[in-house]
Amino acid sequence: MSVRPHLLVLAVAFSLTSVASALAAEAPAQVLTRQTLDSGGVMPAEQARVNFDHAELHFTVAPAQQRIDASATLSFTAKAATDVLLLDLDRNLPISGIDLNGKLLATSAWRNPDGRLRIALPKMLATGGKVRVTVRYGGKPHVAKRAPWDGGFVWSHTADGQPWVASAVEGEGCDLFWPCIDQPQGEPDLVDTYITVAKTLAAPGNGVLVGITEHGNQHTYHWRAKHPNTYAIAIDVGPFKLLKGNYASRYGNTIPMELWYLPEHAEGAKALFGEFPRMLDFFEQQIGPYPFGDEKVGVVETPHRGMEHQTINAYGNDFRKNGYGFDDLLQHEFAHEWFGNQVTNADWDDMWLHEGFGTYMQPLYSQYLNGDMDYYAWLHELRLRLRNQHPLVSGHSQNEEQVYQESSGPGQDIYNKGALMLHSLRQLIGDQAFFDSTRRLVYGRTNPRPGNFKPRYASTNDYIAIVDQVTGRKLDWFFDVYLRDAKLPRLDEQRDGDTLKLRWVTEHGKPFPMPIEVQVGDSVHTLPMTDGSGQLQVPAGSLLIIDPRSKVLREVPFVGEFQQWFMQQRAAKSARK
Repeated sequence: MSVRPHLLVLAVAFSLTSVASALAAEAPAQVLTRQTLDSGGVMPAEQARVNFDHAELHFTVAPAQQRIDASATLSFTAKAATDVLLLDLDRNLPISGIDLNGKLLATSAWRNPDGRLRIALPKMLATGGKVRVTVRYGGKPHVAKRAPWDGGFVWSHTADGQPWVASAVEGEGCDLFWPCIDQPQGEPDLVDTYITVAKTLAAPGNGVLVGITEHGNQHTYHWRAKHPNTYAIAIDVGPFKLLKGNYASRYGNTIPMELWYLPEHAEGAKALFGEFPRMLDFFEQQIGPYPFGDEKVGVVETPHRGMEHQTINAYGNDFRKNGYGFDDLLQHEFAHEWFGNQVTNADWDDMWLHEGFGTYMQPLYSQYLNGDMDYYAWLHELRLRLRNQHPLVSGHSQNEEQVYQESSGPGQDIYNKGALMLHSLRQLIGDQAFFDSTRRLVYGRTNPRPGNFKPRYASTNDYIAIVDQVTGRKLDWFFDVYLRDAKLPRLDEQRDGDTLKLRWVTEHGKPFPMPIEVQVGDSVHTLPMTDGSGQLQVPAGSLLIIDPRSKVLREVPFVGEFQQWFMQQRAAKSARK
């Protein structure tokens, strides 16, 4: 998913909603229908009836006019008999004509009143039947007010005034600039993208560069990508320079690496490109093969913060390293090649699978680089950002906004709480089971090698079933509390003489037999807490530390106290202005 404010300072993370609202009020926006604003939700039956075989997308980008002229030839196979094609396309991009299997359709055969393009087929398409539709359209795509948190196009300029353009459409969806099935499970099997720009500009894209053709003062970049996530298809245009190299994978294959950057940032780009091999080694060692090794590892410098565009990750972090010795934005977006692009959430309600795992990769990478101190320091930063106002998983189909809206959904907790929950799960089941279950989630198997896996979808329940299978245990109680309760479990402590009594308390009284370690003096004891409670002898005056190795995510008073103090300080500072 796009980089979210969990990578910003704590102050920004807490004030995101108010800041975004203020910015939205300041900037006039192109009106989008509710249909176009929403991405995901329950997939319409008409869309579920077809497999999306191929998308051939042609874009001519005119930065001076902030417009695109485009056509999309889309091929489908019927999974069930259907007499209609139902696509999503912003109605602010007028359609000039539609062909069906090469023949022009009468305008009466299609309509797009609200961003849901309905194309009537002349006769019923039987199961297994194939159909090809070409949509010709164009106009000014929606402009993002604050990409990537607000979706759309960014029309910017370099320091010397040259066009610098990027798309970032995760929130509102692919229908902001091409006719698609705007659902997590709407991925085409294959996409060919043709981007035409002035010869002074370059147009890096998803997948493999098939070729560049020249015509007059323009040229067209042709890119080909397999199974791209719908919002991960991107347009990027600028006067880019290119750094290229090859990575010799531990799995025996050679992976092309590319970084497209602005000429004035050559020094920073060279340093950033130098981080690629180390990150690849971490992910391939910890998780498994880079999923798109037959295409490329790609990054392009963008005039917005970042987004996990498949094999052409958007990057706008000003080549900054953090206090842990790496560029966390690059590492987070790169994590999404595994968690988001290789395995894609079946529904937006399962988005924590992208962002929880994607965020957990930063403390894991810190541990890989520098050891345990950095790992636990990173986890502690995440803990201070928890909100615990809504469950990570609702249990029903949701759209993107419902998940990311802090007032009614989990919001940033899908990143931070998701990552901390995974840390606790790892401590509970051990490294072998944790990483085996992670590989099964990502690849569908524990022994992935290049060529023996394909991109896949997964839901929360799929992951729970995988963990149960790998561990041979039923861990519903663990996920029910961490994913389906808003509040964290609380450990109540009582003293009866020298006896310490502990009892887990959950928001809705659910069972939570989570073992807990207790250090008494120099000894560490493990209480199994089988029925949610346990006790231990603690002589008066003894050193007592509950959970000394910070294994269990739980409610602790000092975090809430710090958050309350922090907000009070912010309010006082604002009042003085």
